[in-house]
Amino acid sequence: MKSKSSAPGKVILFGEHFVVHGIKAVLCAINKRVFVTAEAIDEEKISIKSNIGDLELDKNKNIDEINSPLKPFYFLADKLLKEQSEIEGIKISIKSEIPLGVGLGSSSACCVAGAGAISGLFSEKTKDEILELAIDAEKTIFKNTSGADCTVSTHGGIMVYDKTGFTKIESEPNFQLVISNSNIEHSTEKVVAEVQKFKDKNETEFAELCSKESELIESVLRIFKKNEIKELGEKVIENQKFLEIIGISNDTLREMVKVGNKTSFGSKITGAGGGGCIFSLANEENAEETLKEFKNKNYECFSVKIDFKGLDTF
Repeated sequence: MKSKSSAPGKVILFGEHFVVHGIKAVLCAINKRVFVTAEAIDEEKISIKSNIGDLELDKNKNIDEINSPLKPFYFLADKLLKEQSEIEGIKISIKSEIPLGVGLGSSSACCVAGAGAISGLFSEKTKDEILELAIDAEKTIFKNTSGADCTVSTHGGIMVYDKTGFTKIESEPNFQLVISNSNIEHSTEKVVAEVQKFKDKNETEFAELCSKESELIESVLRIFKKNEIKELGEKVIENQKFLEIIGISNDTLREMVKVGNKTSFGSKITGAGGGGCIFSLANEENAEETLKEFKNKNYECFSVKIDFKGLDTF
């Protein structure tokens, strides 16, 4: 018996870092996916194969003693095996289109697709039930995860997130994003800590930035309803200025933003900053030209569209 599932990655469009301090963030799912196949086997083992390595363990291991990026899959398989007696073990295979460790939601998409595929061996679950499993799995690698990435990966489209929960935006704008990778390694925890230091040293300025970011987010939500891409691009550029002020940029990222702004409607860092990726807002008319600009500068880049489907089980 086999069960298959896939889930999309994500981009933070607006609000990164400020969301930690109570401001809304806007995320969207992108059409780069993780694909997971789960198969029932006769051995009392959990076997996981992926392009970043393999993991094979007996059931009932202590999850805290497993040192592997694949442990969310083990967690899911072991948890669901314990709740029944029909299936003895599970073999899991993972294929991913999403670059790892660059802020595009690879880990969350793995958890969502993994939860969908593995649970499909046992019973049919709703998206919300699969989401709950996925967030629990993600906590095995990111203890303090907000669940936002898993949520947008499960439900697809664009969503607004804050500490009280999420709201899906029902409009379906038709923009594209050109994603460019700095190939600079970064630690989200360290960058978040540096932003906290900036806040502590510049309380008044940071409070003003939070107020401006909140106003920006509200205007963005109005722009989505009108589907005005040029106006949205202006907000992208404005948000990047805020990120520069709080110190999450560097010379490489600034140069990438400059390259993107030549032909797109606006470019900004997405995610933690300090490295990782930027995106450039585009449409069918200028996406290829924007890609060409980055490729001419030898940046790793690709274009994506919004994924409105989210989790897919089959």
